[in-house]
Amino acid sequence: MTSRAAYSDQNGFEGGSTQEAPTELRRSCLSYPEVLAQSVSVIAPSTVPAAILGLIFASAGNGAWLSFALGMLGLVLVSLNVNQFTTRSASPGSLYSYIVQGLGPTAGILGGWALVFAYILTGMSTLCGFAIVGDVLLQQAAGLHAPMLVWFAGGAAASCWIAMRNIQLSAKTMLVFEVVALISIVVLGIIIWSSHGFEVDAAQFRLEGGTPSGILVGVVLVVFGFSGFESASSLGAEAKNPLKSIPRAVTHSVLFSGIVFIFMAYVVVLGFHGAPESLATSEAPLNYLASSLGWGPLGTIITIGVALSFFACTLAAINSTARIIFSMARHGLFFEALGEAHETNRTPHIAVAVSAAITFAAPAAIYMAGVTPFDAQGYFGTLCSFGFILVYILITVAAPLYLQSIGKLSARAVAYSVGGVAFMALPLLGTVGLPGSALFPPIDHTNSVLASIFLGYMAVGAAWLLAERIRRPRMISDVRGAVADVQLQFGAGAERLA
Repeated sequence: MTSRAAYSDQNGFEGGSTQEAPTELRRSCLSYPEVLAQSVSVIAPSTVPAAILGLIFASAGNGAWLSFALGMLGLVLVSLNVNQFTTRSASPGSLYSYIVQGLGPTAGILGGWALVFAYILTGMSTLCGFAIVGDVLLQQAAGLHAPMLVWFAGGAAASCWIAMRNIQLSAKTMLVFEVVALISIVVLGIIIWSSHGFEVDAAQFRLEGGTPSGILVGVVLVVFGFSGFESASSLGAEAKNPLKSIPRAVTHSVLFSGIVFIFMAYVVVLGFHGAPESLATSEAPLNYLASSLGWGPLGTIITIGVALSFFACTLAAINSTARIIFSMARHGLFFEALGEAHETNRTPHIAVAVSAAITFAAPAAIYMAGVTPFDAQGYFGTLCSFGFILVYILITVAAPLYLQSIGKLSARAVAYSVGGVAFMALPLLGTVGLPGSALFPPIDHTNSVLASIFLGYMAVGAAWLLAERIRRPRMISDVRGAVADVQLQFGAGAERLA
């Protein structure tokens, strides 16, 4: 691998040239709604009420809405730490570049390694979801089944083509698909609430049957539902006015998705009051409610919307993964070819192709080994959560150290960091468990295996980094210099915003 740290991380310039390089990503082409679509698509808010609300209700009961509210507030804290960086610099490297600025290149590179894992496993999980829901729709429409490998290949190939073709095409596709999905579930939510006379459900507001421990366990699941909210930061080279649009997208994606989650949790729990089926065990709660209210066709529209949302999330995950790989390759951390952008499309086409190929290969391999797509979706979702938890903790710790290094540290920033780290302790403890704890019991065998896979992956990354540091002693200083170039480039804009 040849070091390319002479290139600017943001622009693809070499040797300080102000001429546009042929391998530059397309600059300043994405509007704020398109940037927001990236973060919202990775969250995939329409899939949460359809897929995991029942699990959250099983823990939190009538306090499900509060679990979502607490999760939203906690992740707003994390987003405020992310935005200490996004208001001052922008980069395709996303949180990898920011962790370098706060904690140094070693922590940043390992954070980038974890972030690549998190995004690409997110894409694998949602590709499985797309295949499952797509096949259900095909069966309903034509009474046919397509092989799962065909769904995997079709979803990955379509995502790859769109991501390679044009970032604006990607953003518009994600925006349209998420709007369709969200409108369908919100319309159902309004129908459910109106069928109850827009009732104020006192049982939910009094948290009847809910317990503090159950609500906290619900928060752990909610955090996983918000994972990826920061992915707009990977569009630093392509967003218009990135120092304003990206911070807004990072925080607004949490607030917007959180409001949808809280509303849908409230009305769906209300809708299941007195129903013969339990929300905790319902496999398709939105379809069940639509049918029970005589709106069966809307249930089909919701299923289509969920399939589109899964696809949009896969596309968004491939876009984010590719841009982090692209940025790290520009710093000499991956093969040089992965840092190339298409001369016409100005997308990181090689990194996109590699990301899409891996996104397809892993689900296909374990499916052929006998794992069902439903189980694979859960396994990949759990694995990606390990990566996100580590990265969110790193960025939250990095923020005050970065501000101190530039003379901007304040008591408020320290409070954001302390609050963010304290909040992220919840999903961390919920994921790894505590011996003898009833609230956070030790994880079971399956999750222990998954945790071991992630730890093994991180160990490989650490060993690779150590070997590279020995082989190329200048690597760390090169990475630090390349990331510093981005900071200098956007420094003036940051001062105007301060």
